[in-house]
Amino acid sequence: MKKDFPFFISGEEQTSDEQLEVRNPFNNEIIGITYRPTAKDVEKAIASSIRAFEKTKYLPSYARSNILQIAAEEIEKRKDELAKILCLESGKPIRHALGEVTRAVSTLTIASEEAKHIEGEVLSMDITPAAGDRLGIVRRFPIGPIVGISPFNFPLNLVCHKVAPALASGNTITIKPASATPLSALCLGEILHKAGAIPGSINVLPCSAKSTEPLVYDPRLKMITFTGSADVGWHIKSRAGKKRVCLELGGNAAVVVEPDADMKYAVERSILGGFAYAGQICISVQRIFIHEKIYDSFRSDLISGVEKLILGDPLSEKTDVGPMIDESALIKTEEWIKEAINKGAELLTGGKRKDTLFEPTVLENVNRKAKVACEEVFAPVVVLDKYKTVDEAINLVNNSKFGLQAGIFTHDIEKAFYAFNHIDVGGVIINDIPTYRVDHMPYGGVKNSGFGREGVKYAIEEMTELKIMVVNHGLT
Repeated sequence: MKKDFPFFISGEEQTSDEQLEVRNPFNNEIIGITYRPTAKDVEKAIASSIRAFEKTKYLPSYARSNILQIAAEEIEKRKDELAKILCLESGKPIRHALGEVTRAVSTLTIASEEAKHIEGEVLSMDITPAAGDRLGIVRRFPIGPIVGISPFNFPLNLVCHKVAPALASGNTITIKPASATPLSALCLGEILHKAGAIPGSINVLPCSAKSTEPLVYDPRLKMITFTGSADVGWHIKSRAGKKRVCLELGGNAAVVVEPDADMKYAVERSILGGFAYAGQICISVQRIFIHEKIYDSFRSDLISGVEKLILGDPLSEKTDVGPMIDESALIKTEEWIKEAINKGAELLTGGKRKDTLFEPTVLENVNRKAKVACEEVFAPVVVLDKYKTVDEAINLVNNSKFGLQAGIFTHDIEKAFYAFNHIDVGGVIINDIPTYRVDHMPYGGVKNSGFGREGVKYAIEEMTELKIMVVNHGLT
């Protein structure tokens, strides 16, 4: 694995005088060096993105498709290398890192296909006598240079979810990856350049927060797609001016377990959803609402399963739960658990940090105003609660300022559709956890979880403008 990772502007590797050390969150070892772009570099990237758009907007769909397919094939060839980079920069257990690389291949492949199917429609205009012999042709056109700002937790696939639909639809994009995990995004920039992307159509800038500001307020850039914290996302929206904005801001995902559910499966999936990648996932299971008839047995089985999880080095294939991303995340988790306990919560298992690791933690009898219940904990912590009726459970799920995804385990089709119609989130998952996501589905939230949708086809819709041509064929 190489150690030096230049950033990319207009297809060329760039460095600066300010180095950015990327460290393994498990042991704090330096795993790579990249460079902070200067203000001049940011301006250079914006200008190159604007110039490239004059070419990409006319690039035929087969050419856009080919670039993305070649990149997908290259990522598949380099799967082990990229998974190791992901594992080392993010602390994600290696088997989950391999899964993320596989998803990145899928995202690019889906985008390659969608590039060939950005279709419009033909409208008959003669709905009134005054309309005459006219025909409307509606097509989608690329919006222009885009900015993508991505988080640390899926540093390859979430970047692909911004880059792939942008390139598929003829736009250009400048990516600002998370400072903790920029290396996989830099590798993606290199791969896309070698796959034939027009220089300037993809730039990767591991900027500091301050030097990112021009990407937010510069009116020459037409859209921002941001994934990250709610506070930062809403601040970006307030500064974005007339730009189109897409925000995916996380949540505190809930799952409901009905008495008729397959309890063994519900327990297994809830453990995976609550503790995969140490809970550092926007749709990680945080609140589990269990019907009172099965509460005691579900709780017992859940605790037993949680206590079997293996904590340790993310490079080990045996590891279930690796490190948290940094010291501040560990401190916050400790403080929030203590707050919950001080407000009457009972600690059922876990609750302590072990160096850079945090024990998988289960709490019950949690005050619903405690942060672990009403905020996004983004840690290996789940809260158990019981209910009597499905109406009550859904009201509890909706008692949140977030609304990204939710799950319900039930074999009752009426309850499934009731949940779909009444839970106020962007996605309702039946007989599975809210952590479930496939890369072609629409993905995004409501309330404080943001607005707009990712998922390649739906992101393309966000990144394009509808335009109509009306033809008066009575005169031709």
